[in-house]
Amino acid sequence: MNSKKFDVIIIGAGLSGLSVNRFLDKMSPDLDILVLEKSNRPGGAIRSMKKEGFLAEWGPHGFLDNVEENRELLGDLKIMDSAQKAPLKKFLRYICLGGKLITIPQTPPKIIRSNLMPFHSKMRVLGDLFLKPKPNEQTIADWAAYRFGKAMIPFADIAMTGTYAGDIDKLSIDAAMPGLRRLEKEFGSVFKGAIKSRKQKPNRSMPSMISFEDGMEHLVRKLAEGRNIRYKSSVDSIKRNETDWQVETGSGLYSAKSLVVALHINQALQLLKGIKKAPGPELPTATVINVVLGFDSSAEIPFGFGYLAPKSEQRFALGTLFSIHMFPKRAPDGLNLVEVLVGGNRNPERLELDDSELIDKAYRDISQLIKLPKPPVFSSVIRPKVGIPQLEMGYGKYLDYRESLHEEAEGLHICGFGWEGIGINEMVRQARKTAVDVLNRKASGSGPARAKPIYF
Repeated sequence: MNSKKFDVIIIGAGLSGLSVNRFLDKMSPDLDILVLEKSNRPGGAIRSMKKEGFLAEWGPHGFLDNVEENRELLGDLKIMDSAQKAPLKKFLRYICLGGKLITIPQTPPKIIRSNLMPFHSKMRVLGDLFLKPKPNEQTIADWAAYRFGKAMIPFADIAMTGTYAGDIDKLSIDAAMPGLRRLEKEFGSVFKGAIKSRKQKPNRSMPSMISFEDGMEHLVRKLAEGRNIRYKSSVDSIKRNETDWQVETGSGLYSAKSLVVALHINQALQLLKGIKKAPGPELPTATVINVVLGFDSSAEIPFGFGYLAPKSEQRFALGTLFSIHMFPKRAPDGLNLVEVLVGGNRNPERLELDDSELIDKAYRDISQLIKLPKPPVFSSVIRPKVGIPQLEMGYGKYLDYRESLHEEAEGLHICGFGWEGIGINEMVRQARKTAVDVLNRKASGSGPARAKPIYF
């Protein structure tokens, strides 16, 4: 069978694959690029729901505007000026403690200065300045307790619940927060490293959360415009001959000098095992159901992004997003919208509940924390099909596996959901680096981990 030849083939039209395509097209417009996507739409986990005048999300609700690669991408798409921004300095987050919503200071130093902790716990937090880093991999719970004391565990819990919907007794600090771990090891203390970093970038201000009037799906639609994407093209196998990569699909055979596998890490492991055996089983994933509730004007939704509840609170919901405040036009005039997050690795059994029970339990749970005089006037349950990869203990062997493939398989580049993180900014940063490596015909390395600021 004769193959159709391209310069670059990208497998996956999610955010990673689409971003690699855009960066490559910008850097080298003459390249002949093909994107193969098994579904009938672009975007992967990014998808917006519009129903009866309400707008909610299947996947991520936004991203911070503090990463240069993403600002570059939005500028190239000419959508930066039309983006909706919710400044972190203005929009606060809440934590549920003792059955009440409490405003969280937005950075760890401010938490320490607040009255959220007793004096002895604050003194214990300062122990970070004197404790030597442990060299071995640790769970986030063990790491936080060692460096800052047990009083910080609920804050570590909600930080990871909001990102991974995972279990801090299983998630690896080395995998989930490699930049923070690097600061700790390099300077002997997280605080010392943070101070040093701030001195190097003294004018850093609080970022904003970004979304769009049509929801996050607007971003992937713009990325996909004018691209050579073949939908409903599931890839059956990949292999390399003497000069090219051969990609076999149900609709035909394609070949290219460079191949980018831009898939969810578990999908990538399945596809790549024909090239080299994976180092272990697929990563566990966490699924979060979004229970979308609309209320009339009598609902008193606190101003801010929303709240998260640590495991110790034993709530039905992981947390709730106050969508009506974050971004305009998420609900019809005069109505309110919240999005209640349920399930995750903390309570996977709740994923099996039917829609009516989820709606009822979610409403009863949040009505204990928020003044909701009347039941919802609108409800919908969003059940994402894409699980969030869990970067648990031992995750490093998967990065080592990827690096070995980059070194051994010429022209192969791997990025996507679950490789070096799960956030939009992480994936766009990876995508740009992958595009540069494709053009330079070199193996894609992960590079030094960057320390991301922690905002609550």
